[in-house]
Amino acid sequence: MVLESYFRATGTGRRGAFMPYVTAGYPSAGAMPGILGMLAGSGADCVEIGVPFSDPVADGVTIQRASEVALARGGGLAGALRAVQTAARMGLRPVLMSYANPLWQAGLPALARRLADAGAQGVIVPDLPLELAGSWSAAFAEQGLALVLFAAPTTPAARLRQAGRNTRGFLYYVSLAGVTGERRSLPRGLAARLRTVRRIARSPVCVGFGVSTPRQAAAVARVADGVIVGAAVVRRLEGWGRGVEKRRAIARWTASMARAVHGAAYSR
Repeated sequence: MVLESYFRATGTGRRGAFMPYVTAGYPSAGAMPGILGMLAGSGADCVEIGVPFSDPVADGVTIQRASEVALARGGGLAGALRAVQTAARMGLRPVLMSYANPLWQAGLPALARRLADAGAQGVIVPDLPLELAGSWSAAFAEQGLALVLFAAPTTPAARLRQAGRNTRGFLYYVSLAGVTGERRSLPRGLAARLRTVRRIARSPVCVGFGVSTPRQAAAVARVADGVIVGAAVVRRLEGWGRGVEKRRAIARWTASMARAVHGAAYSR
């Protein structure tokens, strides 16, 4: 697995990964190639591409609204696969994010082949129970795809150890008990918790939910293998169609986030 190799190579002296999130088809399907090109040019190492969904239970208002807009404009799994293909051509190491229902409806073996053909490197399924992860992981692994599992501040140590053993690529650590969305500050004690998570899970760890500024991104990158930024990216993409200067401003902000992640000194 390419994603597995990439994150297993992380360690002291190697920069962390910056992984922005986009909702496929938002703000429009036609905008996706330009947005993905901007992310690649601004220093993103990977990209999380979300399948728009009608009931995104893990997401806050910003990403909920993006899903609603994308669905209203005909977005869905097919459009997300096209975005994955575009991102792969740009060297962005695309990881598909989808709630379980659209993937189940598509049929896991057939979907895994389509994802591999499109150039995906992994799959994130936020509402997949850990107890079902084995069969899903096997279906994706047959096509060289990593199934990324979750952990949160409420995850008990035994379950965290199990998730660390079974995740592929990296473990997605949710920084707070809540939904996605921008926050003014990171949760207290996050660095200490991440060190505990890494010790128990024994897997690469990427952190998402709430990371909104370069300072926050740098703080997370000092103790994690990757930083996932979703709502802060999606909110700015609302202005993508407002002209060249607006797009340049989005690119400058994205580049500042990438520099913050890449310039952080590890304390692993």
